[in-house]
Amino acid sequence: MDGDGDPVGWGLTRRIALGRVLSSQSGRGNTLPDTLERRRPIAPYPQGAPLAPRTAPDERPARRTLLDQIERLEQELSSVFVSTWPRKGFEFSVASRGGPRLLSLAELELLRDDLATRVDDARRSLSDRTYVEEKHRCRIEEMLLAPEEHKWVRIGNDDIGEPGCKHWHVRPRMGVLGILMNWWRVKISSGCPLAKGPCAP
Repeated sequence: MDGDGDPVGWGLTRRIALGRVLSSQSGRGNTLPDTLERRRPIAPYPQGAPLAPRTAPDERPARRTLLDQIERLEQELSSVFVSTWPRKGFEFSVASRGGPRLLSLAELELLRDDLATRVDDARRSLSDRTYVEEKHRCRIEEMLLAPEEHKWVRIGNDDIGEPGCKHWHVRPRMGVLGILMNWWRVKISSGCPLAKGPCAP
């Protein structure tokens, strides 16, 4: 607002219009018109949507964050892989992205999501396997305490997540007589059989 209480720009318009009226009425007296022409001032800035920036946004911070997340997930996947040894049947592979090249942000996000899914699946599978192995260990203890309650049961090192060929097998004492008399025992193997070399000629 200017000093007369009018919007900014209207005072100047009024003065210009007043000068024109006075010059046109100079020969017909000093009578002033009742109304003056008022014009809306021109907007100082063009109206409409803002212009798009000419420079592309910097992708380096987002790329650095994604690469850090991928590195952390790879370390976690490696830790789970080490924890599963000597167990078998786990899947740790991650799909290739088309050979060595610079991945885009979208491809880095897909790689991160695949790694996160693989880590979760591997941890869940390892947790389920260790639960079953603990149940087998408890059963071995029960077999040693009461073999007659676990007839013909056989548990190996593979069942408890350990390397080697050792196994526990509940068998009758003295063959058929042990079966008739309910005499049972746990026979523990001595391990893997020795490898035999080629026979001498």
